[in-house]
Amino acid sequence: MDDLDFSAKPSPRPEALARASAQVAAQSSLYRPAIALEFFRSAGSIEEKPAGKPFFSESEKAGGLFSKSARMYLLLEGEIGLMLRNKFFGVVKPGDVFGELAVIAGLPRSATAMAKINCKVLSLDEKQFHTALEKKPDFALMLMSIMVQRLRQSMAKLGAATPTGAAAADRSDILDKKALADLHKELGMPEPAVFQAGKIIMSSGAVGAVMYVVLAGRVAIAVGNSVVEHVGPGGMFGELALVDRSARAATATAELDCRLLAINRNEFLDLVKSKPEFGASLLKSIALRMQQIALHVAQMKS
Repeated sequence: MDDLDFSAKPSPRPEALARASAQVAAQSSLYRPAIALEFFRSAGSIEEKPAGKPFFSESEKAGGLFSKSARMYLLLEGEIGLMLRNKFFGVVKPGDVFGELAVIAGLPRSATAMAKINCKVLSLDEKQFHTALEKKPDFALMLMSIMVQRLRQSMAKLGAATPTGAAAADRSDILDKKALADLHKELGMPEPAVFQAGKIIMSSGAVGAVMYVVLAGRVAIAVGNSVVEHVGPGGMFGELALVDRSARAATATAELDCRLLAINRNEFLDLVKSKPEFGASLLKSIALRMQQIALHVAQMKS
C-alpha cells in the first residue's frame, strides 16, 4: 500500500522517508487486496487518467476555498509513478491503495502521483470514505495494522537516537466533547483512571492491555529520550499495542493531573467494528502520529 502522505511538512530528506514508506508498505503481509477492493467498490467511483497526467501534486492541500477535495485511490489498471521534486522514486501497481492520509487526516500531499500509462482507479473522497467504513469496518483494522507497522519501524529508529530537538506536537480534540461523552456512555460510564502529574502511565517495552483517551489533563509521549507529543483532552494514545498485540513503543507520563478513559482490546475491536466514527478517529490519530515521528526521524538524519 503506497502512502504518499507520510509527512506533511518539508524535511531535509523527504525522498528517503517516502521511499522507505513505500518499501515497507510493499513488503507488508497484512494488506489484503480483496478487502480493499470490496471497500472501494462499496462507495467509490471509477476514474480514468491518461498517461502523463497527475492524480495529485506535491504540497497540494486537501479542501479549502481554492483547492479540490482530497481523494484516496485503489489502482485497478495501469501503473503510477511517485515523484518528489520531479524525480521518480517508486511505483504503484494494480491492487495498491495510495493517497489515503489526505482523506484520513487532511494532510497536504508530500509527493506527486503521475500516471505512467493509461490508468483506471476507484476513488473515495472523505464523505465516501466514511460511508465505506460504515459498510466495511474491517478495512479500518487492516489499514490500522499497516500504518502501525510503519510507525513502529520509524519509532524504533528514533528510540535508538539522541534527542532530536524537534518540536513536540500538541494532540488534542481528535474526539470533541460530544464524541467523548458518547464514547464514555458506550463503554458503560466506567470510572476514569486517575494519574497525578509526574506519574508514568505506560512504559516503552511493557505489555499493553489498554489504550487511553484523555478526558482531562495532559500527557507527554516519549520515544527514547525524545518527547514527540503532548496529548490533551480528546486525544488518544496506547492504541498501537492493541492493534498488533506488541509491546509498548513509547512511554507516557502525566504532565498534569489526568483523568483517562481506559479501553481494553475487546472493547477496542467492538468499537471499531460497530462505530465507524471511532475507527475513523483512530486512523486520524495514527496518521498524525506517523507525520510527527517522520519529522523527528528527518531531524535526526539532518
